[in-house]
Amino acid sequence: MNRRGNLKLLTASIALGLGLAGSAFAQAKDTIKVGVLHSLSGTMAISETVLKDTVLMAIDEINAKGGVLGRKLEPVVVDPASNWPLFAEKTKQLLGQDKVAVIFGCWTSVSRKSVLPVVEEMNGLLFYPVQYEGEELSKNVFYTGAAPNQQAIPAVDYLMSKEGGGAKRWVLLGTDYVYPRTTNKILRAYLHSKGVKDTDIDEKYTPFGHSDYQTIVADIKKFSAGGKTAVVSTINGDSNVPFYKELGNAGLKAKDVPVVAFSVGEEELRGVDTKPLVGHLAAWNYFMSIKNPSNDEFKKKWAAYAKAKNLPGADKPLTNDPMEATYIGVNMWAQAVKKAGSTDTDKVIAAMAGQTFKAPSGIVSEMDPKNHHLHKSVFIGEIKSDGQFNVVWKTPGPVKAKPWSPYIEGNDKKPDEPAKK
Repeated sequence: MNRRGNLKLLTASIALGLGLAGSAFAQAKDTIKVGVLHSLSGTMAISETVLKDTVLMAIDEINAKGGVLGRKLEPVVVDPASNWPLFAEKTKQLLGQDKVAVIFGCWTSVSRKSVLPVVEEMNGLLFYPVQYEGEELSKNVFYTGAAPNQQAIPAVDYLMSKEGGGAKRWVLLGTDYVYPRTTNKILRAYLHSKGVKDTDIDEKYTPFGHSDYQTIVADIKKFSAGGKTAVVSTINGDSNVPFYKELGNAGLKAKDVPVVAFSVGEEELRGVDTKPLVGHLAAWNYFMSIKNPSNDEFKKKWAAYAKAKNLPGADKPLTNDPMEATYIGVNMWAQAVKKAGSTDTDKVIAAMAGQTFKAPSGIVSEMDPKNHHLHKSVFIGEIKSDGQFNVVWKTPGPVKAKPWSPYIEGNDKKPDEPAKK
């Protein structure tokens, strides 16, 4: 009888143990999956790899505080390899197979345009962290980078001003895809509104990965002989390195022909001899050199993370604008999930309206309750010999995004918020 009783007790104990183990296993598996969609190879890896690591850092921080809704965040990292159709395929995989609750990713607008119909059809959620050309609003996308009125237009205004050199002639130079072409369409219309004639605008494009800028820089030098000239650069990816090297080779200094770049930050300048580039400009909504307590904390966190993970460049940790926009996006999404009490896409979208976050740029960043864009301050920075930027101009405060440029005909009739589907 004792043996039978002991056997029953043992069996019950084993069953209970297995049950608890199974419960613990189920709990461990019950994570919230987060998609990370950035090129880790190909021409855009120079810019995008660090954004993947920024997402992972933010996830680690959130998990260290207990996760979201009592669940840990589990990153699912994929490499679309600077291959635009592959971005769509990887998005289908993340939403359909991996069942992620959100995707943080893309740099180029062509990659975002590839992803857009997929997230809309599958009712997914994309946080896009890079300055772009506007002319888009989607229920399923939150744009944490700048619209043209938060970067491109202020940059041109600065270069036209006496303080910025009083440019009269313009070279619009970009990589040949949707972002540079649409941005330059807006800028051409804006320049026309300021009395600039087409004969004083030279528009040029090169393919992704282009490396020979000798002829183009020679053309810029020749064009600049006709009056005070500025170059607006929307070159993307690793092509920036040979472009800036050629500027140096040609002796084209900032005091003669200033270049303002929209896709060159601290990370892109890491591999460039910056001495010949001193004084050339970039327009962003954040620079690493900005001094305030929030930025000091952000830089300190990034330096510690890069060292702990032994990331490339950890000996010289750099932060930049798309990293800040990524970091804000991950944190705002987590706040919205908590507010919604759910990872359901539609509930999170509703909870995102008006979310705020203390941004490293020094402002309290706010998600516009209507147009899915952040209110952002604008900074113009001069390149220094150490690869950092000296801020020479900034807006008095945050600027509200205008996704539909008023300089494009018919945009005054476009909706100011995404259509509900």
